[in-house]
Order: sequence, then C-alpha cells, then structure tokens
Amino acid sequence: MSDVLTLEMIEKCYNRGKPNEIAVLKGANLTIPRGEVVALVAPSGAGKSTLLHIAGLLDTPDSGRVVLGGQDLSGASDRRRTAARRADLGFVYQFHHLLPEFTALENITLPQLANGTPRKAAEVRAKHLLERVGLAARADHRPSALSGGEQQRVAFCRALANGPKLLLADEPTGNLDPATSDTVFGALMELVRDTGLSALIATHNMELAARMDRILRLDGGRLEDA
Repeated sequence: MSDVLTLEMIEKCYNRGKPNEIAVLKGANLTIPRGEVVALVAPSGAGKSTLLHIAGLLDTPDSGRVVLGGQDLSGASDRRRTAARRADLGFVYQFHHLLPEFTALENITLPQLANGTPRKAAEVRAKHLLERVGLAARADHRPSALSGGEQQRVAFCRALANGPKLLLADEPTGNLDPATSDTVFGALMELVRDTGLSALIATHNMELAARMDRILRLDGGRLEDA
C-alpha cells in the first residue's frame, strides 16, 4: 500500500526571533497510506489548522519535508504547488464557502471546468456526487435555499469533484447540531470509502474520530497516537 502523504520533521514558528515568538510545530511526523482515514484531534490553538495548511500546500514549513503522492514538494514553486493542490487535494472547512450565486450543481461543476474537464462530463460527475449524498433533487437550488447540512454535503461533493488523492477537512461538521453532524459525517465517510480516498480530518468530536481508522493527537507541536 503506497503512501499518499508524508510529513517529515515539520517545524513551523510564527514571529521568529521576536519576543512573542510562537513555535507551533516542533518536528511533526505523519504518514497516511492510500485509503486510510485519519482523525486529527488537538486542543484549541495547538496548530491543527497550521498542520492542515502545510499538508495542503497552502503554507510552507520552516523546515521539514512535504511529500504528496511520492513527490517532494517542500521547495516547489508556487505554480507547481498550485497544480498539485488542484489535481491531488480536496479541501473541506467548517463553513461551506459555496458560491452563493451558483446552484449546487454549478458549485460542483466549476472546479472541474477550472481543471480542464469538459462541461458535459463535469455536470455528469456533479450529478452523480449529489445523488451519492442524497441531494439529486436539490441540484438546481442555490446555497441560500439549502439547509446547513445540505450545504456542507454539497461542499463535500465539490471537494471530491476532481478526484483528489487526499481529502483535508478542518472541523467539517463543527458548525452543525449533533444530529445533523452525525448524518453529514456519515455521508462524507461513505463518499471517502467508496472512492478509496485518503483523508486527514480535524475534529473535536471524539465520537466521530472513533469512526475513522486512526486517531492522532497534536500537542506540544508533535503528533502522537491517541
């Protein structure tokens, strides 16, 4: 089983050399094999969002290696990092960040068009993903006409639209009530399992974390098994 993501000795410090210097990551190591779903738990302010941003090539570490799909992207150019994000990564956040002027179908189609997929094929995939999360009948609705749980399910579909190797999610159900959170997380896990996707999902909800393959805790700038 090949590894999708490897982080080696990741260091990240903010305000380096200043009196208010904050060392967030202190030699963090992580390996995620293909098809594994990993829960990331951490106290508030421990650096989980920073870790996700580095893993997702949205931020750069002060030192250490970021290897995605066998490619060392630690010192890659912005253009190469952008191309890798578009091709290999899917992102889900606590808030859905859907484009309000577009329908659910269009929100899932647009990333595919940006990646060079022909419109007809992009719309077919978007409809298939919406069907998988039980929203086929809501395809033509704009975000304002969808419930919070429905909006987040559309966001999941958008994240998977381009067939990424790795899904990164930061508290993806943190803005939902417990019952809706459980339903929406179940839809996410079904999508991930069916596609054989790897995922790193940050959550404060230990019940949700227990449904994943492995739980890692970030504390003191390092990762350890929980």
